[in-house]
Amino acid sequence: MKYMLLIYGAEDCWTEEERKECMFESMGISNELEAQGKLISSNPLHSVTTATSVQVREGKRQVTDGPFAETTEQLGGYYLIDVEDLDEAIAIAARLPPAKKGTVEIRPLFPLPVLSEG
Repeated sequence: MKYMLLIYGAEDCWTEEERKECMFESMGISNELEAQGKLISSNPLHSVTTATSVQVREGKRQVTDGPFAETTEQLGGYYLIDVEDLDEAIAIAARLPPAKKGTVEIRPLFPLPVLSEG
């Protein structure tokens, strides 16, 4: 089963030293999951200040700087994993350092049907 682990947190909740430790520990977990064949992809995201949002309303494209939602927690990164079940995904999410100061949202991937041409 494939799951996306979405990492949310306030960007200013980490000191620079804590952020480095978080990255180091997170990379270790990524390496472990990769060795087990359970990691598809993982990456941190740049600051929300670099975001661009796109909306199309009545056929017109609207592009704005920054995130769409005004929240105290921002999407800071993700893990895409392939594990046995939700329980295993929860166990992995609980190990991630950002779970200590923010939220790790677990979402199953929706399998797309294979479309045939013709």
